This record gives sequence, C-alpha cells and structure tokens, in this order.
Amino acid sequence: MILKKLFGQGKMLKAADELYSQVVKQARQPVFYIKASVPDTVDGRFEMIALHAFLLMRRLKNEGAEAQKLSQAVFDRMFSDMDHSIREIGVGDLSVGKRIKAMAEVFYGRIIAYETALDGGEETLEVALERNHYGTLDATVDVDVLRVMAEYVRANDALLASQSLSDLIQGNVRFAHFASEE
Repeated sequence: MILKKLFGQGKMLKAADELYSQVVKQARQPVFYIKASVPDTVDGRFEMIALHAFLLMRRLKNEGAEAQKLSQAVFDRMFSDMDHSIREIGVGDLSVGKRIKAMAEVFYGRIIAYETALDGGEETLEVALERNHYGTLDATVDVDVLRVMAEYVRANDALLASQSLSDLIQGNVRFAHFASEE
C-alpha cells in the first residue's frame, strides 16, 4: 500500500512537472511580448506564467480530490521554480521568502480577479487584465490589446474545459494560439 501511494505520488509529481513545463513554454511565446504589450521583464514573465497556471488550475478545480492534488502540485512546482529563479538573479537568501510570499499573494489576487471576471462578475475580463496583468506598466494598454488578450483567455478557458481530465492527469495540456500569431 505504501509503495502504491509513493508510486502514485511520483506519477502525480511527474505530471505536475510536465504541466508546469507546458505552462511556462506557452507563457514564453514571443508573440505575447511582441504583439500583446507584455513587458519582457521578470514581472511580465511572471504575469504570463501566472495567467496560464490560473487557467490550468481553474480547469482542475472542480474535478475531485485527485485533480485538486494535481493542481496543488502544479502550484508547488510553480513557486519552487519562482524561488529558484529569484535566487538565480541574485536576490539574497534572507529576502527570498518574503518575495515568494508576495508573489503568492499576487497570484491569489489574480485568481480571484480572473475567476470572477470569467464567471460573469461585475468587472469585465478586460478590466481585470488591465488592472492586474498589465498593472505594472507605466503606459496605458491599448484597448485592442486588452480585447485580444481577453479573447485569448476565454478561448483557453474553453479549450481547457474540453480537455479530458485523464489527459491532464497524465501531464498533457494544450493551449490555444494567441490571435496575433497568424
């Protein structure tokens, strides 16, 4: 029984690693930084990873205990990677924990804003993206960019909803192309 539990956990961690790798791969598509006004900075990259991780976790949210464990494993993998990345850029050991805590709080705020907007809350997805995703920009984001990014988020929400839970549990996820990629 213990071996089965350990083996099952190993498979889940492998799936979480694969899902997170695919989240990062999608988030690093140059089109976001070239066509979608996402700054190619640490903050911009974090926002793109957070957005895609949110979409994946939203898909897993109501799928039972196994999917929730997988979602938590993806979250843990994401913040382990953030910890590693922060250390790589030279942030001192004593402040890494504070930075990770702040990033987690930002991520939770994004989850609430995007979830509420996608579920038809008072704030539109465009407004939520402008306030959160693009909130660190000094300049105003073009309304067309916000519209296209919101369409992209909605398309991915729908695409992820159509993907089987068994595929996701095996570490397979597909994301839609950004509209400006053509």
